[in-house]
Amino acid sequence: MRFIIIILMWFILVVQSAQASDLAREKRLAEQIEELIFDGTVVYLNSGGHKFMNVYMEAETEPVKGVAIILHGRGFHPDWEKVVKPLRIGLTEKGWSTFSMQMPVLDKEAKYFDYVAIMPEAFPRIEVGIDYLKKEGYKKIVLIAHSCSVHMVMAWVDAKRFRDIDAFVGVGMGATDYQQPMAKPMPLDQLSVPVLDIYGAEEYPAVMHGAKVRMDYIQRAGNKKSKQVVVMGADHYFSEKDDELLEEVSEWMQGL
Repeated sequence: MRFIIIILMWFILVVQSAQASDLAREKRLAEQIEELIFDGTVVYLNSGGHKFMNVYMEAETEPVKGVAIILHGRGFHPDWEKVVKPLRIGLTEKGWSTFSMQMPVLDKEAKYFDYVAIMPEAFPRIEVGIDYLKKEGYKKIVLIAHSCSVHMVMAWVDAKRFRDIDAFVGVGMGATDYQQPMAKPMPLDQLSVPVLDIYGAEEYPAVMHGAKVRMDYIQRAGNKKSKQVVVMGADHYFSEKDDELLEEVSEWMQGL
């Protein structure tokens, strides 16, 4: 069965190798939200000749502990009201600046397997964002990803390009679509930095079923600050559980 899944994933990658993210949709998303952003400053960075949107917000308290890069879930944007906005604004009240990045998107009907083919497009965006924040003087950088962006980060790690990050937070890690399993476990054992695996007790089955495997891999990496947290009553999008998500993430980051 595992062999069949790997062959299927390989076939999808070959068939979709020419597929690129939907830049037109990304542009529309940016145009729709830019004028509505009142908390933070819009920053455009360049990756492969394409300008992509980011939202930067400085910490509201001193001393500034560092900066959190926040990556949204599948098909959304840097000011998405679920998960992203509560963290990008809330963490500034806890002493962290935030930098919410636009990830590559496809059409609304696209599934996990469709996104596998465009995940490498996320790599230079993450790296450009890191370089920008380092030039701004930040010494401590925490990477926070939700859902599909977790897969993008894990693909970045698997490509041996992980660098200059002091901790990683995965929110809703391992989410896929029906009959679209991951070809292999996430390479969490390759991360020597602290990892927080946080998900809701009412999560998607793939996230719940993969929790033990993820924790096994996190423990193999051997960082004593790594942790797995389940938020009671929370779904994949932490609907009506924004405060609980913020408190769990900020408390863990306090100990970095």
